Amino acid sequence: MNNNNLRDEFQVDKSIHFLNHGSYGATPKDVFDDYVGWQRRLELQPVKFLGREIAHLFKDVRTKLGSYLGTSGNNIVLVPNATFGVNAVARSLNLSAGDEVLGSDLEYGACNNIWNFLAKKQGFVYKHQAVNLPIGSKETFVSEFWQGVTDKTKVIFLSHITSATALILPIAEICAKAKEAGIITVIDGAHAPGQLELDLDSLGADFYTANCHKWMCAPKGAAFLYASERVQELIEPLVVGWGLTNDKWDNLGGAGSDFLDAFDWIGTTDPASYLTIPAAIEFQEKHNWESVRTSCNDLLTETLKRIDALTGLDSFYSTDYEQYRQLAVARLPQDINPPKLKGELYDSYKIEVPLTEHKGEQFIRVSIQGYNTQEDTDALLNALGKLL
Repeated sequence: MNNNNLRDEFQVDKSIHFLNHGSYGATPKDVFDDYVGWQRRLELQPVKFLGREIAHLFKDVRTKLGSYLGTSGNNIVLVPNATFGVNAVARSLNLSAGDEVLGSDLEYGACNNIWNFLAKKQGFVYKHQAVNLPIGSKETFVSEFWQGVTDKTKVIFLSHITSATALILPIAEICAKAKEAGIITVIDGAHAPGQLELDLDSLGADFYTANCHKWMCAPKGAAFLYASERVQELIEPLVVGWGLTNDKWDNLGGAGSDFLDAFDWIGTTDPASYLTIPAAIEFQEKHNWESVRTSCNDLLTETLKRIDALTGLDSFYSTDYEQYRQLAVARLPQDINPPKLKGELYDSYKIEVPLTEHKGEQFIRVSIQGYNTQEDTDALLNALGKLL
């Protein structure tokens, strides 16, 4: 059960049973106040703020975020979302005809679009290795996924936590095997920070991009791209601005490397969401976030069992290792009409929850954040009991 309820700390509409934190996140009141404070500070003296202070402020954010993620702030650049981060890496890698990028058949649609777009343009092949579900063990996943690797495989692209099925994939094991084979790893960690404890340097990915505005609860438009030191020189900025030439930007306190400088200054934008990341980290520290995550996981596990009992369908997850944290799916009967059911859940029962699909199977994807309670999950079970 969630014994650390933070309902009053968030701005989420209390008339809604909001079980969809996974889509866009939600920002606590204190963190949002910090966000507005940065915007006000910008407007008081925009020339001083953007012209003389921002480089130092970004460096402070990267330092604190790096500590949170288990790496140096010099290995992180700030980007608006994980999709942007995947674009930055994919467009920088010198892939051509005869090369292959290997992903699974569980990857996020927007990121699939990136690789497919570039494959068509540059001539390489983007392959999807089928994953047999449920995943029995980490070793089974690694063995089955690795069957897709060939001597043409130059890049492995995987989600840390998949979007449609919420599975936590054994990324460390894949990255270690890829490093031995000389294959670059690009990890989409959109859902991971805030749900999972991360030590990026130990994880072993070459590139890792993720959102701070989902489970870390920062404002929308806050994310990062991590690059290990050995591959930073491969990255080119998606937007070329003053940072690329360094001279002007270094005089303002630039970060001191092409990787950092090129992303720090891409032109005039509102940096408030980036600057609020430390406040989001402090909010979680203040509220003992590991305890919050554990309580959320307990409530989610109970909810999944109740849904499975209601539908009579098997659990989607095996028990060999922890395959979900605060985001998970339960199977739904295959004769449902997903848009109709989703609409009825919201219109008639005020429940915001997504339905997802994978290989013809229908799922309900439930998010449990610190503001959710037994009341929310009871409402969901009551509604499903009537609508199914």
